[in-house]
Amino acid sequence: MPRIIVCLKQAIDVSQLKADANGRLITAGVSRKISDFDKNALEEAVRLKEALDGEVVTVTASVEDAKTTIREALAMGGDKGYFINDEALQNSDTLAISFVLAEAIKKIGQFDLILCGEASIDGFSAQVGPRLAELLNIPVITYGRKICLEGSVLTVERILEDRYETVKASTPAIVTVTKEINEPRIPSLMAIMKASKKEIVTWRLTDLGVSPGKVGEAGSGIRILDVKAPKVERRRVLIEGETPNEIAEKLVKSLIQEGVVGR
Repeated sequence: MPRIIVCLKQAIDVSQLKADANGRLITAGVSRKISDFDKNALEEAVRLKEALDGEVVTVTASVEDAKTTIREALAMGGDKGYFINDEALQNSDTLAISFVLAEAIKKIGQFDLILCGEASIDGFSAQVGPRLAELLNIPVITYGRKICLEGSVLTVERILEDRYETVKASTPAIVTVTKEINEPRIPSLMAIMKASKKEIVTWRLTDLGVSPGKVGEAGSGIRILDVKAPKVERRRVLIEGETPNEIAEKLVKSLIQEGVVGR
């Protein structure tokens, strides 16, 4: 009966982001959701749980109220949620967040496998999984697209740039997963109703013995100075001709010259 921990981030829904006149992203009032890759990690954990009669618990660290997000995870098949909610987490980078998650996981206790998304949709640093592995002193396998757990032996097929690689590790271990691993389920109404009765444990940093100096800007290795949307300008190329065929020919030649299409 394996115990699987899934690290979930309540991320900004980047599809709803807008920029002001100076190109700075407007995040105020933008809705949050489970980071897409983390949802794949959760789905894979639930599938392993169903196949192996295991248990799935989630852990989330956030300044904001993430209980709605955690309830969604429980509706998808999680059994219990842990929520580290503290205003001191403001401006924490992956170094600080990984430390908090590691301390929470130590307090949660025994586990066989930790699953994370390969990266978050709003930060995309791909650092939390490897940092967690270092802090917990356990193996990490990144970019997993297939997972097989047999007893204490973990077999993962991972995606590289030009090939697939199959690796094995002993549990406990961490795997970061890609979107190719599965298609996350949509919870049924019954599952949503059952999720309302599942336990969410809320901790402050003091409950983990973490001092404010370990998080926020003080505990972070980097500080974000500004976030701007890339400036995109249209070429505004006007193609003219006497006939449609002439215009089409000029268009094709232009696209070939720009490298948009091949010869």
